[in-house]
Amino acid sequence: MNTINQSLFIPRAPLTEKNLEDQSGRVFIVTGGYTGVGYELSSILFQRNGVVYIAGRSEEKAKNAITTIQQLHPGSTGRVEFLLLDLADLSGIRQAAKTFMARESRLDVLTNNAGVMIPPKGSKTTQGFELQLGTNCLGPYHFTQCLLPVLRQTAAVSPPGSVRITWAASVTIELYAPRNGVVFDPNGSPREHRSQESNYGQSKAGNYFLAVETARRYHDAGIVSVAWNPGNLKTELLRDFKPVKRAVWEMLMYPAINGAYTELYAGWSSDISLSNSGCYIKPWGRIGHVRKDVEIAAKRADQGGTGGAEKFWEWCESITRQY
Repeated sequence: MNTINQSLFIPRAPLTEKNLEDQSGRVFIVTGGYTGVGYELSSILFQRNGVVYIAGRSEEKAKNAITTIQQLHPGSTGRVEFLLLDLADLSGIRQAAKTFMARESRLDVLTNNAGVMIPPKGSKTTQGFELQLGTNCLGPYHFTQCLLPVLRQTAAVSPPGSVRITWAASVTIELYAPRNGVVFDPNGSPREHRSQESNYGQSKAGNYFLAVETARRYHDAGIVSVAWNPGNLKTELLRDFKPVKRAVWEMLMYPAINGAYTELYAGWSSDISLSNSGCYIKPWGRIGHVRKDVEIAAKRADQGGTGGAEKFWEWCESITRQY
């Protein structure tokens, strides 16, 4: 039922480019902001006079997107910039954060939008991790940690709950994530599954865990953290699907702009505050819930949970610490 609720008969988006407040003076990062959902979000934020950093691997794609966005909104007083970032290579992520912090003194919303979905089996990151877990979780975790100084600094001088970190979850948590979201080997590392769908679902549950733990750990700093399911969308995430499978999926999908509205709600809606930080957003901007066992796993033992989110956070920290 939760899958259907997130996929069909979805109410209209409560927050769009039409009623988003002016964003003058505010600074944002959208990872993967030059295609799909990220591009649509970047365009909305620039249209409303924000400063937007599109972070990704391809400078060529970014330049093309930036040119198009600027042409679409010639009256904007904002800026849109490129930030080189490869989430599949931990060694360069700290430098990306340093580059940003050398150019900007504030960061109001970090949208961890970029990711990969069901690549060919055996795909790995530069450091040898399963590609989906590495790109969708380890990279964004490390990037977020490196940006914490500027996020804290911005939160200290901003309205409570306005500085946010948002994370890409998915309805596939309901369908593909293993029991309790993430399965750990005896050594404490997340298990690599035979099925790429299971690995993808696990990475999305991992992002939900990171959102929940970030909310706990940085609540007192005034930073909000939430996870979102953007919706079933026609984007480049389907690029590795075989033609027949891709055609079937696309019949059930919506335009990418709808996913941008979900992200917009997560990062900019007044419905979200420090009091409900750690929540899960479903399309196209509603507060919802993930699968029950995953929700329980996200809670610490003293809260009646199984501590999966805390364990996953600690694993991410142990891996990224050297970088």
